[in-house]
Amino acid sequence: MEEKMMRRTVFTSMLLSIFFFFLSCYEKDEYTSDPRSNFQALWKLIDENYCFFEYKKIDWDAVHAKYSPMIADTMSRYEFFNVLGQMLSELKDGHTNLITTFNTSRFWNWHENYPDNFNEVVHRKYLGTKYNLAGGMEYLVMRDHIGYVYYGSFSTPIGEAHLDEMFLYFKDCKALIFDVRNNGGGSLAYSERIASRFAEKKLLVGYIIHKTGPGRNDFSEPYPIELEPTKRIKWLRPVVVLTNRSCYSATNDFVNKMKLFPQVTIIGDKTGGGCGLPFHSELPNGWGVRFSSSPILDANGEYTEYGVDPDIKVDIKESDQLNNIDTIIEEALDYLEKATSNSTPTVKNTEYKNE
Repeated sequence: MEEKMMRRTVFTSMLLSIFFFFLSCYEKDEYTSDPRSNFQALWKLIDENYCFFEYKKIDWDAVHAKYSPMIADTMSRYEFFNVLGQMLSELKDGHTNLITTFNTSRFWNWHENYPDNFNEVVHRKYLGTKYNLAGGMEYLVMRDHIGYVYYGSFSTPIGEAHLDEMFLYFKDCKALIFDVRNNGGGSLAYSERIASRFAEKKLLVGYIIHKTGPGRNDFSEPYPIELEPTKRIKWLRPVVVLTNRSCYSATNDFVNKMKLFPQVTIIGDKTGGGCGLPFHSELPNGWGVRFSSSPILDANGEYTEYGVDPDIKVDIKESDQLNNIDTIIEEALDYLEKATSNSTPTVKNTEYKNE
């Protein structure tokens, strides 16, 4: 297992090396706070490295023509920041930011115009406080022997031992709800680690491509991404994954993987997307820039930049919220109760090791 993880780490490092190789090929600018020079540097950086121009049908030359007249030598750094932030928003990309000591630009429209489908107060009152907490996972057994897990961030470290303990806790449950609503992403390693617990065999889960040159369409051939099943405890009984529009980046990747398993059903709202791996660079004035450069495609070779559709679309009802009831959890419980009404759980655990 460690050897496989090392190979994946080496592959990721190779991609990073390729990316930064191309960045290093450009002549480095001396430090300057000149607005015109920094504007041009940002536009060129995105022009030569951003990965979704064709897919999103973005005319980057037209963007240059729109924002270039707004740049003036006499503008304050705050005015300049706002113009650059507006220009980056033309990419409509939640992975793209301008980062300074006084502010960070961001594009949040990918989820702002959708229903929340998650209410923190209702969630807490609905579940109570009698849950286990390990590796960022909150978990308990709900009605009719159905396990429930809430994982709020893929930035929260989750170890193999955490997952072993959780699945052992659910050993007598006939089904599982895995809730990742409002999970804005984090580490792809944790997405893979958790998803591997639901895989019975090796599975093609997607592809990755990377930039090979400064041209807007200079990309490598798609490189397949395969998910290896864990050699530890697996869960092959019925599963429902709960989603909303605020599932982004690594969470989008996790849902994309989980959707491929025959025992898994996705319930809730469409995810927020974000399938481009973000990379960082810097402008001549020292401001940081983050943007999408390497797309991850799904198993069919399609982009999921705009999100992954649920199998069953459910919105939280306002009347339920007033009574501290989570409509989406209720729908998942009802679905699993029907799906397992004539079945008896069978333990399908593989090798178990304590770390």
